[in-house]
Amino acid sequence: MKLNRVMWGVILLFVGLVLLLENFNVIEFYWRNVWSFWPVFLIISGVNILFNRNKSQVGNMICLGVLVVMLCVVFYKGQQPPANKFWMGDNFTKDLDIDIDDDKEGTADKLSFAQPLLLADSAKKTVLNISGGGTSFKLSGESDSLIQADVERRSGNFILQRESSDSVTTLTFKMKNKQNKWSLGDGGNDVDLRLNKKPEWNINMNMGAGEVNLDMSDYKMRSFRFDGGAASIDLKVGTLVPVTDVTVKTGVADVKINIPEGSGCRIKTKTGLSAKDFTGFIKIDNGNYETANYKTSAKKIFINLDGGLSNFEVNRY
Repeated sequence: MKLNRVMWGVILLFVGLVLLLENFNVIEFYWRNVWSFWPVFLIISGVNILFNRNKSQVGNMICLGVLVVMLCVVFYKGQQPPANKFWMGDNFTKDLDIDIDDDKEGTADKLSFAQPLLLADSAKKTVLNISGGGTSFKLSGESDSLIQADVERRSGNFILQRESSDSVTTLTFKMKNKQNKWSLGDGGNDVDLRLNKKPEWNINMNMGAGEVNLDMSDYKMRSFRFDGGAASIDLKVGTLVPVTDVTVKTGVADVKINIPEGSGCRIKTKTGLSAKDFTGFIKIDNGNYETANYKTSAKKIFINLDGGLSNFEVNRY
């Protein structure tokens, strides 16, 4: 058997074992810690090239030994609580050409953005587009304005724009960096969002690394769409609209979605080596799950999950 196949088999067994132990709450594994160990794969590839040319048994044993030792280190470190808030870590910026917009590297300044609630906004569809990497987004409560965003900024520039038509109000909140420059702060940015409860919200988030914590149980949320890479998502859905669509596409992420017990819910999954925990759901067929009250409930939630190496949880409250 070729050594490459054996090594990939060991890696897949390792990932599967970690996900299984997580599912049964034996361990709590922080996948963000694994990110800092990406040079391990360079070391393993180098050892493979050095010792596998002669196709000797000794060389094969050395390669496998190095792989097992590295995976043991990753397994140990992965169970340690992350020292950094974001997946990239604070040390990622040391070897890069960093340009901080406000010449206050590592320090935070506070910014506030708001758009007023107009008389016609309550009857319109409201679309909120959010983009930006290395940022933590949290819904901190209600606002008399249509939207309010309080930013603790360590890097980048933020803007809030508004466009209106007869039937749709579109809000765009995003972080802008200088072109062709890295702009990463020490610990990332924190954004506290406050939304008005009158409009029907359609939220689209496009971001790389970051954290999202949105309790939308008291808001009329028609749809939520997340498209990103390495992220932590905690979303709570309410019952104030007849139908809610939730779509999450991730690379490596920890995704937790809480839905009302009285709503019927269907989950469609398209996942690779991802862990899935759908308590209270019935598996219909490959990749599809439903609650027992899905067909009879007047309120319905449709969830689409697409991820590579992620942890997906859907709980009922």
